[in-house]
Amino acid sequence: MSDQIVTRFAPSPTGFLHIGGARTALFNWLFARGRGGKFLIRIEDTDRARSTPEATQAIIDGMAWLGLDHDGEIVSQFEQAERHRAVALELLEKGAAYKCFSTQEEIEAFREQARAEKRSTLFQSPWRDADPASHPDAPYAIRLKTPQEGETVIEDQVQGRVTIRNDQLDDMILLRSDGTPVYMLAVVVDDHDMGVTHVIRGDDHLNNTARQMGIYTAMGWELPVYGHISLIHGEDGKKLSKRHGALGVEEYRDMGYPAAGLRNYLARLGWSHGDDEYFTDAQAQEWFGFDGMNKSPARFDFKKLANICGQHIAAADNAALLKETLAFREVTGQPALSEQKINLLSLAMPVLKERAKTFPELLDKAHFCLAERPLQVEEKAAKSLDPVSIGILTELTPHLQNASWTRQDLEGELTTFAEAREMKFGQLAAPLRAALAGRSATPSVYDMMLVLGREEVLLRLGDVTGNGAA
Repeated sequence: MSDQIVTRFAPSPTGFLHIGGARTALFNWLFARGRGGKFLIRIEDTDRARSTPEATQAIIDGMAWLGLDHDGEIVSQFEQAERHRAVALELLEKGAAYKCFSTQEEIEAFREQARAEKRSTLFQSPWRDADPASHPDAPYAIRLKTPQEGETVIEDQVQGRVTIRNDQLDDMILLRSDGTPVYMLAVVVDDHDMGVTHVIRGDDHLNNTARQMGIYTAMGWELPVYGHISLIHGEDGKKLSKRHGALGVEEYRDMGYPAAGLRNYLARLGWSHGDDEYFTDAQAQEWFGFDGMNKSPARFDFKKLANICGQHIAAADNAALLKETLAFREVTGQPALSEQKINLLSLAMPVLKERAKTFPELLDKAHFCLAERPLQVEEKAAKSLDPVSIGILTELTPHLQNASWTRQDLEGELTTFAEAREMKFGQLAAPLRAALAGRSATPSVYDMMLVLGREEVLLRLGDVTGNGAA
């Protein structure tokens, strides 16, 4: 086996990038990246009726958004069909496979009789040991000669030692009677040709592995290391489906979860590193391995996802977070922001990212700097703008015209102003919030004033008091 680790993600392009597939891709990416290896992508597009270019693009886009970069060109399984056929013919040539002339009707008749006699319906081809001289001039499939005695042992890195009796395995078809290779053959040939050293995939593929190992053995190829990971279940313990909520990665993107947070959360579904819940990509790549994987299914928990995402937003670089926020607005069809609004959003980012779990939450907090004058004042906030409060804001305006525009000085100015009028600070803050944001729930008035700047603050106060920006 190569000294370099090579993993792969091999989705079927029949729809979006499923959250379970994304987790499988992430595990393969982490395993390779943490060991200086290669992470490859193969599109398993042999099902021509269901595979679409749109689905392929959706998977590639989903991977790109999730931040899972890959090495080399993306491989199309369909385009390797000639190579798959050649391997089937090579197995036939060396006696490890045989021509089977049994028709579908004959196979179904065999199974019906087996069911009636309450014995195994595993088809045993009468052509396995037939003399080639007796072969008819008719279409035939090529079947692998599976050992009929003994056991196939999978030394699985997650599930442990898995033993399957060979008499439970059929002689798998490699090439159909129309000459097309089957998926099970294609997977093995592609993994071998791509130099895949570690196959990390869902434990629903465990039975396939026993059958695929027969091809490796017959070809004299070295087996990859297998790790079959548990599936993801909903909070009710049942297999993840539409009834549990979003299934596609793009749905999580459109709901405004940051990619870093989703990566972190998915890594914790079926794998753990002590009690660590929050970690960076660098830590995940350093820590990730088979020893932390669980056999039992992981449960998807939206509250935990939101909590992890909130931590990633809070820890994010401000410039990178601004870029992601603008990308979120674009992908969800929101209007482009002016350069002035982008600058305000950038200034506000240190304030906005605290306690925001998603981009919609962050943008909701940013309302004060994105809204256009004159502000639409919400009903609850409007109650803070009674005649007495408007009088207070009118009185406050000249003090702000002359104040030094630093947090310390603004705090001093407003505190002194409130004390001089024997007001609680809340009595001043409520109408200020309404004037500066049109809302009652906002970031701190000082944060808003510092982001908006003196000129804009005075203009907004003037809109409310009717005094203009005197």
